[in-house]
Amino acid sequence: KNKNEHNNSGVLYKKPTNYNSLFNYTFRFATCKDTVMMVVGGLCALIHGAASPLMLLVYGQMTNTFVAYELEVQELKDTNKECNNNTIYWKNGSIYETAENSTVYCGVDIEAQMTMFAYYYVGIGIGVLFVSYFQIAFWVSAAARQIDRMRKTYFRKVMQMEIGWFDCNSVGELNTRMTDDINKINNAIADQVSIFIERISTFVFGFMVGFIGGWKLTLVVIAVSPLIGIAAGLMAMAVARLTGRELKSYAKAGAVADEVLSSIRTVAAFGGEEKEAERYDRNLAEAQNWGVKKGTIVGLFQGYLWCIIFFCFALAFWYGSKLVIDTKELSPGTLIQVFFGVLMAAMHLGQASPCLEAFASGRAAAKIIFDTIDREPEIDCFSEKGHKLDKVKGDIEFHNVTFFYPSRPEVKILDDLSMRIKAGETTAFVGPSGSGKSTTIQLFQRFYDPKEGMVTLDGHDIRTLNIQWLRSLIGIVEQEPVLFSTTIAENIRFGRPGVTMEDIIQATKEANAYNFIINLPQKFDTLVGEGGGQMSGGQKQRIAIARALIRNPRILLLDMATSALDNESEAVVQEALDKMRLGRTTISIAHRLSTIRNADAIVGFEHGQAVEKGTHSELIERQGVYFTLVTLQNQGKSNTTKDFCSQHYSYRDSVRLRSQSKLSNDTLSDVLKTLSDKEKCEDDADKHVEPAPVARILKYNQPEWPYMLIGSLGAAVNGSVNPIYAVLFSQILGTFAIGDLNDQRKQINGICILFCIVAVTSFFSHFLQGYAFAKSGELLTRRLRKVGFQAMLRQEIGWFDDPRNSPGALTTRLATDASMVQGATGCQIGMIVNSLTSIGASFIIAFYFSWKLTLVIMCFLPLIGLSGVFQAKMLTGFANQDKKAMEAAGWVSSEALANIRTIAGLAKESSFVESYEQKLELPYKSAKKKAIIYGLCFGFSQCVIFMAYAASFRYGGYLVSSEGLQYMFVFRVITAVVISGTALGKASSFTPDYAKAKTAAARLFKLLDRIPKISISHADGEKWDNFRGEIEFLNCNFTYPTRPDVQVLNGLVVSVKPGQTLAFVGSSGCGKSTSVQLLERFYDPDEGKVLIDGRPSCTVNVPFLRSQIGIVSQEPVLFDCSIAENIQYGNNTCSVSMEEIFEAAKKAYLHDFVMTLPDKYETQVGAQGSQLSRGQKQRIAIARAIVRNPKVLLLDEATSALDTESEQSVQSALDEARKGRTCIVIAHRLSTIQTADIIAVMSNGAVIEQDTHDKLMAKRGAYYKLVTTGAPIS
Repeated sequence: KNKNEHNNSGVLYKKPTNYNSLFNYTFRFATCKDTVMMVVGGLCALIHGAASPLMLLVYGQMTNTFVAYELEVQELKDTNKECNNNTIYWKNGSIYETAENSTVYCGVDIEAQMTMFAYYYVGIGIGVLFVSYFQIAFWVSAAARQIDRMRKTYFRKVMQMEIGWFDCNSVGELNTRMTDDINKINNAIADQVSIFIERISTFVFGFMVGFIGGWKLTLVVIAVSPLIGIAAGLMAMAVARLTGRELKSYAKAGAVADEVLSSIRTVAAFGGEEKEAERYDRNLAEAQNWGVKKGTIVGLFQGYLWCIIFFCFALAFWYGSKLVIDTKELSPGTLIQVFFGVLMAAMHLGQASPCLEAFASGRAAAKIIFDTIDREPEIDCFSEKGHKLDKVKGDIEFHNVTFFYPSRPEVKILDDLSMRIKAGETTAFVGPSGSGKSTTIQLFQRFYDPKEGMVTLDGHDIRTLNIQWLRSLIGIVEQEPVLFSTTIAENIRFGRPGVTMEDIIQATKEANAYNFIINLPQKFDTLVGEGGGQMSGGQKQRIAIARALIRNPRILLLDMATSALDNESEAVVQEALDKMRLGRTTISIAHRLSTIRNADAIVGFEHGQAVEKGTHSELIERQGVYFTLVTLQNQGKSNTTKDFCSQHYSYRDSVRLRSQSKLSNDTLSDVLKTLSDKEKCEDDADKHVEPAPVARILKYNQPEWPYMLIGSLGAAVNGSVNPIYAVLFSQILGTFAIGDLNDQRKQINGICILFCIVAVTSFFSHFLQGYAFAKSGELLTRRLRKVGFQAMLRQEIGWFDDPRNSPGALTTRLATDASMVQGATGCQIGMIVNSLTSIGASFIIAFYFSWKLTLVIMCFLPLIGLSGVFQAKMLTGFANQDKKAMEAAGWVSSEALANIRTIAGLAKESSFVESYEQKLELPYKSAKKKAIIYGLCFGFSQCVIFMAYAASFRYGGYLVSSEGLQYMFVFRVITAVVISGTALGKASSFTPDYAKAKTAAARLFKLLDRIPKISISHADGEKWDNFRGEIEFLNCNFTYPTRPDVQVLNGLVVSVKPGQTLAFVGSSGCGKSTSVQLLERFYDPDEGKVLIDGRPSCTVNVPFLRSQIGIVSQEPVLFDCSIAENIQYGNNTCSVSMEEIFEAAKKAYLHDFVMTLPDKYETQVGAQGSQLSRGQKQRIAIARAIVRNPKVLLLDEATSALDTESEQSVQSALDEARKGRTCIVIAHRLSTIQTADIIAVMSNGAVIEQDTHDKLMAKRGAYYKLVTTGAPIS
């Protein structure tokens, strides 16, 4: 299987032979060049790893030199001795012998020696600079090339998949795979590998240096080092597991927040704000506990680690000094070389483990990605196979087709369906929803293959035909047409490549779209917005029709092409469709039967079978499925021939965010302009948030001050550990130069005991710091999340219309901002205190012992600090920069995947693949550039320390020889300063978090400080006892805050007396729902007023007003809890008893249905009520409104989205609920409102006539016209 296969983009890649071989698997996209680069990079990493142990050899020799020099100086203090031929003589010429009868060496030329050592250091440093540069640059750029290839192959493969595969894989998941998973692979195969090799090589060479120097000591140190390794491993595991737990427990709270914010209108209408804030806070408690546990455990482990390390020091120095003094096996230099060699090895082994983590997640990600790449699509749209017929008549036949969707194999959609569609005729499919009408169309487009039976075109099984060619014959207009976010002309061009502008204009004329396009300022170059969001439904539909027309298709599929439009647009679009049908085989699916009267044949569907076929009049006589549908649709109408307002399938959001509904053509362009300008300024405003003052953040953390104090104390102790270590370490070196052995032993034992004391102290202080700051930080996070959430629920509804305050954006803000703020307090303070004490103590020590040397080293400090910052940066990786560059490609991929059906229908997969590959150029180039920069920075940061050592030890040698500085002070100063320098670097690496924390805090505070335009507090506004429910609108003018230039209400005057029913009718967009939202006080009118019981609404207490109103909307929003709890939501002021629930449910015709369920009222309704049908959800919503026992009932198209049977039970439930209440009804179907006391006909935001049904019919005005003809109200 391992032969090279060419896939379409001409990339060589090998099929993996088995899933376990990491290399073969993860690196299967590597070409020869990449492999060479990776091998060379790997070698460089090996050499780089050996540099530090090499340096130790130099360091050891240097120590010996210093010790010998010190001994010589001490001996020569006695004026009777002198130095001859490198041996010490008495002045009288006899050789001086020590107590052990050995001669003493002298004449150490310390400066020459030091110069030599300095050269060694510089040499090693330059070597390191080169190898580390190549190590990083090669690996990162090789990885960039492979990842680029991988992305292209993956995307192409995904676009090749059949539609059934997309049903089983969510688009969001695929998008994250394209970004996150491939990034994980990138992390695994880029710098991580080389750093891993480098660390392992340091580990190996470190031990080698140790064993060569002195095996006994090495073994003793090795015996202890597993303790360090185990602790590091355990800590990583514990942290990962706890983080998982913490995230999981926060996810619960996040889900609550998301649910509440996405249904904010329902929450506001039922006054559930406080209840929801409580529910959110309850879920936060758990996350807080896990966070504290995590902090504590990290503190414990860190303390344990340091404790072990210091004990290890004590042991090694004690035993090592024995070997030096008693058995003379080691020289002081070798002692240091062995000890540090082993220590370095152990440390690097520990640091290599995070790389393994990256490999593991990379491999897991690679498995998912490569499984997709290796999957052979069942229907391959790129394949060249299959016949292309010379002549196409257009006869379509289904032979005994059985089919179920791959995502839901248990539901049979088509059951042995057979039918024939004649060429050149228009055939209409009718039937209840779910009977398989749209499915037949998808089978014919070959989105799916039937499980049994076959579909033929002119007698050929379509599975034998070429897919691209077959799809090029078909034009399709869907219910919700998908437009791509480019210009109108480009969208039409998608229909057929290489068409001229004349063709496009011709097509738009035929589609009745030419006039509205020409009126737009940019005409054909107008951008349609994402998903066509800037166009109204009718405009999108007509552009889609033009796109289908330009293909000049033989076969036309219309899937409910007009169902989502209002009457006016529908007439225009219908006319365009009728023009289009001539001379083509057409299949039309419709819910509104009026649109298919004149079809050549009508096929009735039921339960996945075609049960009847014939013309309109034949089927009416048969009295089958079609007849029932027609009669149901005409019921209750005075005029049966016109069934215009039947089944108005409006797909709108909950309480219909009208603010985002359709704009009329003329204002469209201005709105686009104002919107984009406004967004620009607002985006800028959002970017330039002033970072919040730390004082204010700390104020929120005030109650935790004891914790913060204890934490800071712990941090201060931790900070002073490093300088103490420098003192003790140099002291040990100093003891070797003491002549008297007993004295020497005594001193060494004393120092070892000190090491033990430091060990124990650091254990406790780390634990303290970890626990105290975790506690204060988590409490702060929880507090901020809660107040943030409460502040969100306090805002007026208009605030949520702003796209920047979409539920998704707000929930992420709660999740991330609040936890980021924690970074500015607890741990940050700890970090600062720690670094400050460390640096302060180090400098005091250094300046005290030798200010000259300190100044020399200080020149290198900024560089060492910088290298510390780089090290820290590298660990976080450069992944974030890549994300920015990937955004453009991400747009293409997400748009392509979201609209995969449309793309497949237009056979445009390849153009999206090309566009994606083009967008990848930029990130690829930047990745290669980054490899070089990253390599340079890495090399620089690695070699700085060598240079620093070279300079400072050379100068130290000079000071020792010319100024008689004790050599142990040289070591003390250098160790102290270097250590504090690295600490500085580490501390500064925390600053990005700090800056982020401040801006995050600022965003939160901006939210907390915002004063809502409509206050929902219980204190503001007036309440009164006998609420009657008399409502009056006086000259109301209103525009939505997000679209100030579209006048929605224009001098609305209408009133309703207590207990009356007022019905609003009118075409969509005339302001019916808006008036309801003004009454709920989601918004306030710009001019005029709404009077409630004679009081202006803006003076009324909001919670009081809303408690008197019950609302049932077209798409009721249910919460993810039981049926009982959903009904109880109707009254949030007190707890609702089960009796009241039963009572309300009975009134809503719901009780009997609930009793049939296994869990009765405890049945969970699922997210957004997904477990229930629409009729059932609607009745729960009615019961919820009844439980409120409101004085005013608002019904916003409460039945328009139901099928005819559920509609009747819901309608009777509503009639029951209306008794004795003031009621405002909005309806698209006129049959439902004939009994209303007042019917108000609206147009363009004003009432044009109002009266009862009979009087309006007698008037023969707009209402009469509406009922009899269904003509749009102009």
